[in-house]
Amino acid sequence: MEHYLDNAATTKPSTEAINAFVEACESNYGNPSSTHTKGRTAKAKLEECRKDIANSLGAKPEEIVFTSCGSESDNFAVIMGTKSKKRQGKHIISSLVEHDAVRKSLDLLENEGFEITRLKPDNTGAVTVDSVLDALRDDTVLISLMAVNNETGAVTDITGISKAVKLKNPNVLLHCDAVQGFKKIPINVKTFGADMISISGHKIHAVKGVGALYIKAKTKINPLIVGGEQERGLRAGTEALPQISAFAAACKQDGEIEKIKELKSYAIKTLTDKIPELTYLKTEAPHILNISMPGWRSEVLMNFLETKEIYVSKSSACKQGKRSHVLEAIGTNNATIDGAIRIGLSRYNTKEDIDALADGLFEARKLAHR
Repeated sequence: MEHYLDNAATTKPSTEAINAFVEACESNYGNPSSTHTKGRTAKAKLEECRKDIANSLGAKPEEIVFTSCGSESDNFAVIMGTKSKKRQGKHIISSLVEHDAVRKSLDLLENEGFEITRLKPDNTGAVTVDSVLDALRDDTVLISLMAVNNETGAVTDITGISKAVKLKNPNVLLHCDAVQGFKKIPINVKTFGADMISISGHKIHAVKGVGALYIKAKTKINPLIVGGEQERGLRAGTEALPQISAFAAACKQDGEIEKIKELKSYAIKTLTDKIPELTYLKTEAPHILNISMPGWRSEVLMNFLETKEIYVSKSSACKQGKRSHVLEAIGTNNATIDGAIRIGLSRYNTKEDIDALADGLFEARKLAHR
């Protein structure tokens, strides 16, 4: 029996999302930019989906720009947002624990002459309001921070940061990578305070190949892709209506966060009871649990678990097996990093999945002690 516990990397598409995808492929295949009946029907569906996704953020439909994924949304916000403000300054604030989609965007901008302040987080991976304010300068043009750390589950107070920053420098653009936070923690643009928010479909049981960038009304940002006038001229190219339809369907579903929170608590108790030397990071996100068996290798444990159809990861899937820069940045010792495993939960998980994981890790430990 399969036990899929890598939902921070990607989720299983829901039946509702798959049905919406198939229906768009089979019946709503017109180009939304075409003026004939099939095109107008597709356009109407596109705008219906935009409204559904906007509603899930408390945003206006016209504030949603569709992209291909969360990484593209991050690139769009960080690179084009910064370049749209370059006459006002060349300073950017971010952190040492961002996703590579943000980190590598910052590297590109740094090579072009922008100055980057990369803040050190606390020992869970969250960035404090005070650290952002201490780094804020008159020439700061952009701040980019993730809401939920994708490896540790740490939650950064984006609302608090926004309020404090806007009081000191209202012209700074605040971008939030909410790919791991969307539908997991409360995010409403009316209170959240970010000017741009990146989200992704495949993290919430939609299909892969679709994301979105919320851009607050009246925020000026340079286009990411030029060509046609799709997406208000900010991202040219025919919209992927099947993927967008799946995304909208997933946004309307209940994330069952309370159930996931309870499952995380159950996992902590079950794993620590069965394996006393196991350590874990205490973080607020309901769906991410980072554990470690110091003295063990993550790859060995993952490979052993895979033989039992138990699927976990050692860090972000985008790292492709490389060492976690997040755990290094928060000061985790090498032995703990080398044995770290990320558990990603979803509403489809059960206590049986956790029991199987605990049994698998216990068996691996027992075999090694022979």
